[in-house]
Amino acid sequence: MTPDGVREQLAQGLLGVGYAGLTPVQRSVVDLMAAETPTGHGPALVEDRTFWERLADRVAQVGGSWSFLGGFGLAMAIWIAANLLLARWAFDPYPFIFLNLVLSTLAAVQAPVILMSQNRQAARDRRAAEHDYRVNLRAELEIMRLHDRLQLSEAQLQRIEAAIAALGPSPASSPADEAYRP
Repeated sequence: MTPDGVREQLAQGLLGVGYAGLTPVQRSVVDLMAAETPTGHGPALVEDRTFWERLADRVAQVGGSWSFLGGFGLAMAIWIAANLLLARWAFDPYPFIFLNLVLSTLAAVQAPVILMSQNRQAARDRRAAEHDYRVNLRAELEIMRLHDRLQLSEAQLQRIEAAIAALGPSPASSPADEAYRP
């Protein structure tokens, strides 16, 4: 049978739709089954980030940690305490204008970096979910195909047993053989 015929037979037999009517994901699964090749790791597990993407992910990871929050709170407490205790010689006196500038700049830089990291993570999650769907669909279709083969084998076995029973007991069989007959 030609590869196209195998694909059409798999699509029709397992999904109840012709190969042309399948979605691209279903087609790729049927193609893998027809070629009898493994599904593979898929694009979800390939690491293809640039230096800047890795840097943004690392900044988001550090910025979203408890240690960063604790260290940042400690730095702010030291900044405020130092400026209050130095009073006349404070490098950023009471309304803490420079501290406001630092915090605003940090927020302005950190927020887009975190959003970029989250967008990339969402894209990786979508690719992983699609890969999981492919693997699960293929497993389900393979189980259906094995179930069909098992039913066919059971039907053939029943026909063979019926033919043997129609022949009657063989002269060489003993009563012990009959006890083990299903």
